[in-house]
Amino acid sequence: MNFSSGETHERETAVEVRNLSVRFGDFYAVNRVSFTVRRGETFGFLGANGAGKTTTIRVLCGLLRPTEGNVRVAGVSFDHGEQAVKSKVGYMSQKFTLYDDLTVEENLSFTASLRKLDTATYVRRRQELFDFIAFDRPLNTIVRDLSGGTKQQVSLAAALLHDPEIVFLDEPTAGVTPASRSRFWSLIRKLAENDKTVFVTTHYMDEAEQCDRIALMREGKILALDTPEGLKRSIFPMPMLEFDPKKPLSYAEISELAAHEVFMFFEPYGLRFHASFRSEDGWERVRPFFEEKFTIRQIKPSLEDVFIQTVESKVE
Repeated sequence: MNFSSGETHERETAVEVRNLSVRFGDFYAVNRVSFTVRRGETFGFLGANGAGKTTTIRVLCGLLRPTEGNVRVAGVSFDHGEQAVKSKVGYMSQKFTLYDDLTVEENLSFTASLRKLDTATYVRRRQELFDFIAFDRPLNTIVRDLSGGTKQQVSLAAALLHDPEIVFLDEPTAGVTPASRSRFWSLIRKLAENDKTVFVTTHYMDEAEQCDRIALMREGKILALDTPEGLKRSIFPMPMLEFDPKKPLSYAEISELAAHEVFMFFEPYGLRFHASFRSEDGWERVRPFFEEKFTIRQIKPSLEDVFIQTVESKVE
């Protein structure tokens, strides 16, 4: 099923952000951020709460004017007016956006009226989207009677109702079951296959792995931007090791080991530890000491390692 509007797109850039800043009083929620997103790309936007992700998305959806800088979304900017920007995007917030006490039909009909869709277009799009999410419940089903995963899928359908070029998903799978998360991401992949650009925030690293590229944000700034594998290579140029303690360690022992100058990274990972050293020569000098306390094997760094090192590390 093709969900594109049928236009011939000459622009390969779906989102362009140049020196974007958003200030509230003296506080910069977003501070001179620049990046681009390609058409048809699934773009991950990661960071801790308060990093500036949602503020950036609000600007890109035409809901908030930037303090400084320029943005273009599907070829339009704020110079064309907020409504021009809004017409190009669909937005699904991290909080459930449908009305629990209304039916599925009432929710979608209300959304269609806000988007000024005529009846024939609305009915056609509704059926296309129901086929897309495999929704087979009666239209008069009250939303509160749906499972969490199904609610999220109907919410996605509402965000896609006006056939936007770009879809912004702000933590779309928060609070749903793993099976529902998997189902939702299969829908995201289908959107990308149909040339939709998907801009998604998530705290689940297994979801982030499925993005084409990822931006890591902290305190209003983008710290790194690359493919998942590219981030792992650039953040951890030295091998990643897994340390499995041969006997239980005290908190003081763990703290002392983590602070050892040979490591650039030493973090708990379940009952084990992930570590990366600063130089191979330095590691080889102390390796016998650590092998007395740990079983050590080389592993590949995970996106969780990247997130901890980049976003959650102490600010120098």
